Amino acid sequence: MNWINRKIYLYNVTFGLYMLDWWERYLFNILMIVLLWFIFYNGSRSASEFYRSHLKSKLGISDNVAFFQPS
Repeated sequence: MNWINRKIYLYNVTFGLYMLDWWERYLFNILMIVLLWFIFYNGSRSASEFYRSHLKSKLGISDNVAFFQPS
């Protein structure tokens, strides 16, 4: 058994997918992919918002550095 087959086997045994039909396994895997996508998408949005609001002000980076403001 190679490494990938072993990981798939451990995933099926850990989550109890070995006792499901093929279509139930596919449905569960699709739901897991959608859940992980939501987690990563919202995590990246909140991380970028945290960077914009907190870290830029603490590092002294302003948003209008590239624009020339005549006085």
